[in-house]
Amino acid sequence: MTSPSPSRRAAQALDALRHGWPIALIGGPVLLPAETGVSPDASSVRMLISAARAETLKLVNQREAAEPHAPVLVRGAEPFDLAAARALADPSLDLAYPLKGPFRAEPLEWPDAAAAALELARLAGILPAFLVDPASAGEAQPFDPADLAALADPNRLIVAARAKLPVSASEDCQIVAFRSTDDLREHVALVFGDPRSDRAPLVRLHSECLTGDVLGSLKCDCGPQLDAALHAAASEAQAGGWGVVLYLRQEGRGIGLINKLRAYRLQDVGFDTVEANQRLGLPDEARDFGIAARMLELLGARSVRLMTNNPAKVDALKAAGVEIAERVPHQLPGNPHNIRYLATKRDRAGHLLL
Repeated sequence: MTSPSPSRRAAQALDALRHGWPIALIGGPVLLPAETGVSPDASSVRMLISAARAETLKLVNQREAAEPHAPVLVRGAEPFDLAAARALADPSLDLAYPLKGPFRAEPLEWPDAAAAALELARLAGILPAFLVDPASAGEAQPFDPADLAALADPNRLIVAARAKLPVSASEDCQIVAFRSTDDLREHVALVFGDPRSDRAPLVRLHSECLTGDVLGSLKCDCGPQLDAALHAAASEAQAGGWGVVLYLRQEGRGIGLINKLRAYRLQDVGFDTVEANQRLGLPDEARDFGIAARMLELLGARSVRLMTNNPAKVDALKAAGVEIAERVPHQLPGNPHNIRYLATKRDRAGHLLL
């Protein structure tokens, strides 16, 4: 019997975290996810958390905290059970559980494996926090940190289906669905007009936002941006060119819906979007632009006119092999609920907004 492939092993470890099962790091300890763990009797005197969360707990100095997603090993005076671990991991619970500690940070002898575990937690959409070598954790799923790279291979993405889809922006629209064997998320592209090699399409990358796209949230500008992008792509087709809107299933810029809502809760008490993500121990930008590049390749779009206000998105697509013929601004008016969100985009994320 042959051994599982790296992508299969990584997918199994990802599935284990979503189900609350422990993983056994090759070259490291057994880790039980603090958020989803289902072993009621599990306990440990040590936890693995991010540097940003450890800094909030005053466990690292400023130099160490400068890399907010670096792993930190924490020891408690008393063993952590899962309830205590969740309270420590989730900053949105700080007001409900204000008294924590004493804790101390310990030397970490497996930093690369620990960093891979925190990244795997992000991909699973859970908080980056684990009980370390807990008692009564149950059977662990082996995980080789080197297998993590297999989950980031965009070349495994394929076109799964196509269909005509009349939309409010244009009745002449095609939807193209993409699927990867390593990812349960199915991305789509809306294509307006006939693809042509002599003219770069007008392209918008839109990351999924349930609250803004579907529920009409005023906290962001995602819904209006999506609607405007669809109409702009349709207008491009009517003018003799072609337009593409990629709808990427990367909620919350890659941190997932539940973690995005946790960030919302932190914003309600005064933190901006960047600060909220960091306090959760998560990146403020975790999208995989390699997926977008692969989708454009499969659509035949090698050079694009990119609708964005974000220079970092231009750089990320260029790094992934996409030629950017032009950056097209895509700014919409704000509202009283998202004005700070837009200011944070401008002042802290470098978006070109007025």
